[in-house]
Amino acid sequence: MLNFCRFSTSKQTLTWIPDSFFSSLLSGRISSLRDETGAIFIDRDPEAFVPILNFLRTKELDARGLDLRVIKHEAEFYGITPLAKRLALCEEVSNSKCGNVLFHGYLNTPEFPAPPVSRHSSSAALTRRSSTSTVISTSRYEPDTASYRDVGVREVPDDNEGAVVMDVDPRKVLMVIGHHSFVAVAFAHSVFCYRSKDSVGWELIFSTPYLHNTVERMALNAKVSSSSFGDKMLAVSSEGRIRLWSFNTTDHIQDVVKFEIGTFDLGVTVDALFFIGSQLVATSHTGKIGVWNSMTQHWQIQEVTPISSYDTAGSFLLLGCTNGSIYYIDMQKFPLRMKDNDLLVTELYKDPNEDMVTALSVYLTPKTCLSGNWIEIAYGTSSGTVRVIVQHPETVGHGPQLFQTFMVHRNPVIKVMLSEKNLVSICSEYNHVRSWNVTRFRGMISTQPGSTPLASFNVVSLEAQDAHPSSLAGNGIGPFGERDDQQVFIQKLVPDTDHVIVRFSSTGKRVCTIRSVDGSNITSYCVHECDASSRMGSRPRRFLITGHSNGCIQMWDLTTALEIATKTTGENSAERDDIGNVTQGELLRTLEQCDLSASRCTTPSMSPATSLLHTNLTGSRLKLSYSWPSLGEDDREEAGGSGGKSKYGILVSQC
Repeated sequence: MLNFCRFSTSKQTLTWIPDSFFSSLLSGRISSLRDETGAIFIDRDPEAFVPILNFLRTKELDARGLDLRVIKHEAEFYGITPLAKRLALCEEVSNSKCGNVLFHGYLNTPEFPAPPVSRHSSSAALTRRSSTSTVISTSRYEPDTASYRDVGVREVPDDNEGAVVMDVDPRKVLMVIGHHSFVAVAFAHSVFCYRSKDSVGWELIFSTPYLHNTVERMALNAKVSSSSFGDKMLAVSSEGRIRLWSFNTTDHIQDVVKFEIGTFDLGVTVDALFFIGSQLVATSHTGKIGVWNSMTQHWQIQEVTPISSYDTAGSFLLLGCTNGSIYYIDMQKFPLRMKDNDLLVTELYKDPNEDMVTALSVYLTPKTCLSGNWIEIAYGTSSGTVRVIVQHPETVGHGPQLFQTFMVHRNPVIKVMLSEKNLVSICSEYNHVRSWNVTRFRGMISTQPGSTPLASFNVVSLEAQDAHPSSLAGNGIGPFGERDDQQVFIQKLVPDTDHVIVRFSSTGKRVCTIRSVDGSNITSYCVHECDASSRMGSRPRRFLITGHSNGCIQMWDLTTALEIATKTTGENSAERDDIGNVTQGELLRTLEQCDLSASRCTTPSMSPATSLLHTNLTGSRLKLSYSWPSLGEDDREEAGGSGGKSKYGILVSQC
């Protein structure tokens, strides 16, 4: 059944704007469909047409109760140029190119290094496949090279000519990470390091040479101790190979000394790359661990049970494995077994049900360390169970004891965070979050009254259908922040969007919405706390650093955002519990240019649908593919309906 709205007006009213939709329609340049009375049928929303017609009659627009975004879209469709320009100007004025009070800084796209003329380099001989060999490069300094602006650059090493390579825009920021006052920014074929100083702000101090393979993971250590190379280290991995650089910094950029330590081969895909002290660690889900020791200059590979999660605590690396066990390695001592020279991997705990440990979080009480005999570990399993285990001083030698168990998830737990005040867990069902208040006595977790439920909410973050491995590393939802401070989620609804939402990890309440100042899409981000200034009274400040599709970096002051949000929440104690959730309108507007490729079937089927029976440990179940529809396709989507017919229409009669 079609619902028509009939409008009567004059030809002069419709045609006073030249080259508009109505001028072309009435002149015969656009074919039309008329009814028995001669009224012209237009397949558009009649409610949105009312203000358009009123503007044509009066040259004025009453904006009360109108969605100006919709009206602007309709004005552009009908070719009502004066109205479209007015609404576009209103958007520009309301969205400042200088951001809001949270905007902190903008870094332009750097000059990219040029690809070398020859692919064959003496550095290729640095890679050693032996797990017991030491890999050290010949001392050399990296010369500055010319920049390049090729959009479609796609380099394939000679030994991988048969491999399928994914196209990645070389201008897009893939990952952003920070450590102390330094930030590393990864592009497809290069990485740049910036330093923050009060006197000059952010300055570029280091860049890698051109990298043939697309960067997949990176790690930064801005405070290296006991190293003969330099006080800063940067590691980059791609296709199982890891390149490691060292550089020294001074007050002058010209005095920065760069040195490539070597290239190491893990032999399998690197899923995580990070520093523990001065030791570089690479892990793979296959169970391989690679460790480079800065003291001995030794690259060691150890194979253990397949790894499903990890966390670090002090000098310890803890591994959650598919067999339900939690293992640890002491990186400070770097112990090797005498009989085979392997890493000393010790089993710390085994899940009672032997479920896969899919998430892991270790909390060290403020006055102790892991060797101080009081540790707290929260972990999640593939069955959706969340457990907390603790080791008391009086139980030394017996291993951690099971403290609490929560069975509130029906899907695998993909993230868990144990902090000073809260326990937060996330499962794979659209990033469903559960949080609890943690009771402590003298800094240690207490059973009286125990952990109490706090909040339940979703942090929906849909993934691209064919995402590059760096996408997961550069777009994690969190939680971010120190464990003794307020932590936050960063919610990016779809891969290609110009805004992200910052939410408290404990309650889900919205802190702020960060929108790109230049309209470019946000492709990666990180939350980073910079070191305090040397000036009296200065304190560390927390920033959200966003990388964008055009290669720029934008910085946002999260410290101020959290202060404003905390004050607002305190003044509105009766605030709704769902205040932070994304509304249906927000989600629909964000999904306008997306196709859901794994959504539920539109035709009736048995319940539950077969698409819901498979579990995805990486997070949200839906994947996205993108389309930019033509004007006709866009019109058909807005018309909706079944069988290709419209639900509504407009009949325009000329007086």
